[in-house]
Amino acid sequence: MTSQSIFPESPEQWLTHETPDDPVYFFYPDRLAATAARFQAGFPGLVTYAVKANPETEVMEVLVASGLTAFDVASVQEMRAARWVSPKSKLNYHNPVRSVSEIEAAHAFGIASWSIDRPSELEKIGDVSGQEISVRLKLPVSGGIYDFGEKFGAPPGLVSHLLKEVVARGGTPSITFHPGTQCHDPDAWARYIAAAAKAAKGAGVRLGRLNVGGGFPAQRGAHPVQLEVIFDTIAKAVKDSFGVDAPDLVCEPGRAMVADAYDLLVRIKALSDGQIYLNDGIYGGLAEWRDIAASDRITLLTPQGTRRTGPTASYRVFGPTCDSIDQLNEPLELPATLSEGDYLLIEGCGAYSHALKTGFNGYGPTRVITMRPRSMGPTRVDDRAP
Repeated sequence: MTSQSIFPESPEQWLTHETPDDPVYFFYPDRLAATAARFQAGFPGLVTYAVKANPETEVMEVLVASGLTAFDVASVQEMRAARWVSPKSKLNYHNPVRSVSEIEAAHAFGIASWSIDRPSELEKIGDVSGQEISVRLKLPVSGGIYDFGEKFGAPPGLVSHLLKEVVARGGTPSITFHPGTQCHDPDAWARYIAAAAKAAKGAGVRLGRLNVGGGFPAQRGAHPVQLEVIFDTIAKAVKDSFGVDAPDLVCEPGRAMVADAYDLLVRIKALSDGQIYLNDGIYGGLAEWRDIAASDRITLLTPQGTRRTGPTASYRVFGPTCDSIDQLNEPLELPATLSEGDYLLIEGCGAYSHALKTGFNGYGPTRVITMRPRSMGPTRVDDRAP
């Protein structure tokens, strides 16, 4: 991925001087810093970042500069990426299934917290004396777009058993959970917190920490998400469920932290019979749209950067590759005035868009344009770097 610090004021302004035929990301450091500040001000505990959502160095540099000191990592490569940016950062290794060689590498990194969801994975870690072992809880709780419990997590009874085992081996017992991606229901966190308290009580242990996971939603429609409502629900649920024995809290937002940090600009390559063909698709920056409904935060722009508006029509959308499944599952409603060569500016593409793109068939976003932070004041287009 090539970053260019040209600092335009807006994608529309940039298009008055560029007419790219390749997909382009616009990176907004000030948006990312504002989101980090929002989490740190509102969440009643330690805020970490789930690196899997977007592992780009530019993202983690902004987060570290914003005060984040810990990362949720799922692989050895993510450990390297986080420590490259912040050598003293705390790393929570909360992928509960690991190979022996991955565990050896993680020990070398000095992992701050491990997660487990079965006895065999506790055995693999080896000596856990003095280490935090966070048992992953799963419940039949709806709220997210898809259920992470299908792959990871232990039911409450097994959680209690594993907590006892952790204590017996000299570890610090904790619990972690994930309510499911893009979860808008605050009560999902409340139900998980109540179940975690019950599991800890059943094991007769006091939790060192409670990690309430990710799952925080990012804005995909017209209405901003109410993160503060979720934060307040979490705080109340912990007080109600644990009382004076409340553990320290941790969260690990990925999507909600980084989604608004990037917009994606794609071009209409062809138009015919209610179908449009884009220069990017499900093998590129729109990969997640196979499983999650398309965002409606889309602006149609002319090649000169002006907005097209007016009555809309429904368009079937195909990507650029020579693969027939390279298409969106649902049509897009776009202004009927669209033309070949126009651009779609898609907001909120910072999460999983970078991480999932493949480069298949030689397509996919390869450029990142850094947008001018508000603190830098007005700019001129001739301020661009060569």
